Amino acid sequence: MTVLPIRLVGDPVLREAAVPVSDFDAELRKLVDDLSETLISTGGAGLAAPQLGVGLRVFALNPKISDGEFDHLVNPVLEFPDEEDQDGPEGCLSIPGIYLDTRRRMNVVAKGYTKHGDPIQLVGEGLLSRCVQHETDHLDGVLFIDRQRPEQRDQLLATIRAAAWAEGLPMPEVRTSPH
Repeated sequence: MTVLPIRLVGDPVLREAAVPVSDFDAELRKLVDDLSETLISTGGAGLAAPQLGVGLRVFALNPKISDGEFDHLVNPVLEFPDEEDQDGPEGCLSIPGIYLDTRRRMNVVAKGYTKHGDPIQLVGEGLLSRCVQHETDHLDGVLFIDRQRPEQRDQLLATIRAAAWAEGLPMPEVRTSPH
């Protein structure tokens, strides 16, 4: 397992839709292990493969978020059992130090596979639901900044421009979320 550098906002790989995993092989298992190791080293809640520069539909979850039940999901497909929403602070390892209230669904059912190709289903609410939706957005090339109200976007871009870690990076494009 290896701790790898996390791609920052402005990197084009974060805006590309990831492709489904078709080979559940040693390379995929190493990717999942690297995602988990990198995530645990940061103390974050989740980390998607595009954040490490890999365009595959896989993400890792901090086991503390899922009560140790799940630590990754391959080829996730989300369903929402109801219309209940939640608002709350959200951040991203690819946009360090910026936390914004973001609207998400309160409950989620995520179906996918383990790194060994076994089918799994994750049912989550609250923070776990938020994390699964956030990481699945990464797999679709969507960042949480895309979910902000239009009137917040100018301030958001100014904050990113002023961040020390953003020096030399291209300014991110803020898009309207397709979700």
